[in-house]
Amino acid sequence: MAEEADTARKSIGARRNPDSADAILEAAEAVLVEAGYAGFSIEAVARRARAGKPTIYRWWPSKAALLLEVYQRQKRVDVPDTGKLEEDLVGFLMNLFTHWRETSSGSVFRSLIAEAQSDETAAEALADYAGGRRTHTGQIIERAKARGEIASDIDLGVVADLVASYAWRHLLTNRIDESEATIRKVVRYLLQGIAAPDR
Repeated sequence: MAEEADTARKSIGARRNPDSADAILEAAEAVLVEAGYAGFSIEAVARRARAGKPTIYRWWPSKAALLLEVYQRQKRVDVPDTGKLEEDLVGFLMNLFTHWRETSSGSVFRSLIAEAQSDETAAEALADYAGGRRTHTGQIIERAKARGEIASDIDLGVVADLVASYAWRHLLTNRIDESEATIRKVVRYLLQGIAAPDR
């Protein structure tokens, strides 16, 4: 039976075999839960998933890349679309902080940011991820711009970076229990700087 399962999950080259990829990601999540970030290794994941290390490294070029995909797979953060930028940003940050507090994702992401300070492959993986998140958060700002809530010359990426900077700083200093009132105050200060002239 085990041999049949292994045969069914054989690598299909650079293109991921969905069954093998799922088995590796599930193994990575399990190793992370059992051993924590410090005890996480590609070797442990390979053993648990019954996969070859070359296969893992072909699909995830580094430990950081694999962990970032585990993080993204775990991430369940609703992005509100209320028709008002203040409510969308407050809701997004509240949901993100709650997710970081109530799952292992916060500690995983904090560790990845720390590792990126001394590991080039981790830094590259984190930069790629941050670029995607910047675009995603920028869409919240884009909707507000289309509604005329913010000035037409506002750089969406810069605003997205400001939102991310606030979130990451609180994650890194383990202050992700901020109240809604505090988060709302921060968002209002930000919005004062980007509001359309007639608002």
